[in-house]
Amino acid sequence: MPLGAARFGLLGGVADLGKLELIETQTANNVNFLDFTSIQESTYNVHFVTVTNLQATGSSTSAYVQLFESGVIETGSVYQYAYQEQDLGTATVTENKSTSATTIGIDYDFDPATPRNNYFYLYNAGDSSKYTFSTWHSNQPFTSSMTMFFGSGVMPYTSTVDGIRINVNTGTLTGQASLYGIKEYS
Repeated sequence: MPLGAARFGLLGGVADLGKLELIETQTANNVNFLDFTSIQESTYNVHFVTVTNLQATGSSTSAYVQLFESGVIETGSVYQYAYQEQDLGTATVTENKSTSATTIGIDYDFDPATPRNNYFYLYNAGDSSKYTFSTWHSNQPFTSSMTMFFGSGVMPYTSTVDGIRINVNTGTLTGQASLYGIKEYS
């Protein structure tokens, strides 16, 4: 077999690296938050989370993530983020950022009546020698336009992250979230 084929995993017995492996799916029905507390951080260096049909009660304006360290949720103003909002109806682009936030956002300008879909990656959660950071993308359909968001966030100190909380800033949430691990390339 040619060396190139071996590099792409075409030989028998080669590990299936880069593959998504489902860890857990949760369905929210008017709950305050979704907690993933068994993220298998010692097995996976990269996590991928899909959020489908997310809706909130009340007047929520954002959905966000907070991280668990050794089983304790980090709620302090330690997170940093930056994101860009693109409104296709008005052809505007807005940039937002913070260096002292209590969350990492995954969705903004949240219309509780409109189901939302987004995804985010979480990197280095189980590595206590590296920062844990995320990248994310979401969209919001409106009657006359579409708004898209993409951004990144970080907890800028080293620790072992062993859980993920998905929440909205007011009210309760309904929808589904699936957590995947991605096999690391060696």
